[in-house]
Amino acid sequence: MSFAARMDARAAFLVLLMALVAMAGTSLLIGAGEVSPSRAFAVLWGSADSEAHFVVWELRGPRTLIGIAVGVALGISGALLQAVARNPLAEPGLLGVSAGAAFAVALALVLGASAATLRIGVAQLGALVGCICVLGVVRMRGVGDDPVRLVLAGAAFSGLLGSLSALLLLYDQRAADEIRFWVVGGLAGRRLSDLVAVLPSLLVAGGVIALIARPLAALALGERVATGLGHHPAVIRWLVVLCVAVLVGAATAMAGPIAFVGLVVPFVARAIAGPDIRRTLWFCLPIGPLMILAADIVSRVVVAPSELPLGVLTALCGAPVLIAVVRAKRLPML
Repeated sequence: MSFAARMDARAAFLVLLMALVAMAGTSLLIGAGEVSPSRAFAVLWGSADSEAHFVVWELRGPRTLIGIAVGVALGISGALLQAVARNPLAEPGLLGVSAGAAFAVALALVLGASAATLRIGVAQLGALVGCICVLGVVRMRGVGDDPVRLVLAGAAFSGLLGSLSALLLLYDQRAADEIRFWVVGGLAGRRLSDLVAVLPSLLVAGGVIALIARPLAALALGERVATGLGHHPAVIRWLVVLCVAVLVGAATAMAGPIAFVGLVVPFVARAIAGPDIRRTLWFCLPIGPLMILAADIVSRVVVAPSELPLGVLTALCGAPVLIAVVRAKRLPML
C-alpha cells in the first residue's frame, strides 16, 4: 500500500471513529419513551432531572455500551469466518453459528437452567459446535468452493436448528417465557451486568486475534506459503474457530441471534481497507458498532412508543447486501 493510500485509510478510520462517537451520543439522546432529546442532553450537562437521569444512565447507557460490544464481536467474527473459509458469504448468522448458540441456550433452559446464570457459557459452546459444522461443510467437495452453495447449506442448517429450538420451546412453557424476547434479537432491557459477564472472554479472544492476525494474512496466500513462512495452518484455523465461537456466543448471549452484521461489516471494511485481513479487522472495530447502534436507534423511533426487534432492522440492511454480492458476475474468493 502506497503512502497516500495509507494516509487515506487512516483518515477514513478517524472519520469512522468520530462517527461512532456521534452515534453513541445520539443513542443516549434518543429513545421511545417520554424523555426527549433536550431533557437527555440536559442530563449530560448535569441536570438534576431524576427521571431523565435514570433513563439516560440506567437504560440507554448500558444499551449503548452493549450495542458497541455486540457490533465489534459480530463484525470481527464475520471477517474471521470469511477469511478462514475463503468465502465472502461466510457469516455467523447465515451459516448457523448464531442459531447453534440460540439452540444451546434453548436446550439448557428446557433442561432446567436459568437464563441469567448459564446463558453465556452455553451460548459460546453452541456457537463452537456451529463453527465446527461450518468448517465441515466448507471442506465438503463442491460446497465449500461455491459461495452460494455454502450459504444454502448454512441456511438449511440454521433452519434445522431454528425448528428444533421452536420445538423445545413448545415443549416447555417456562423456557418459552424466558427466551421469547431474547430470541428475536434486540438490546432493549439488557443490563450492564450482561456486558461485564462476557467482557473477560471478549478480551481473551481479542488478544488471540491480535496474535493470529499476521499468520491469518499469510494463510490467505495459500497453505504452502503460510507453512513456508513458519506458520501452522491447522492451528490457525482452530484458533479462529475458537475466537469466532467466543465472540458470536458472547454477542448472542447479550443481544440474541442477530443476522447479517457479520456479512455487511466485513464487506464495507474490505471496500475501504482492501483485502488484507489485518486492515479489515481494524476497520470492523468502528463499522460494526456503527451498524448496530444505527439500527437500534431506528428500532426505537420507527414505531414509538413501541420498539421493533433489532434483528428485523439488521435483516433489512443486510439482505440487499447479500443479494448484491450474490448477483455479482464473479464472486471474489478470499
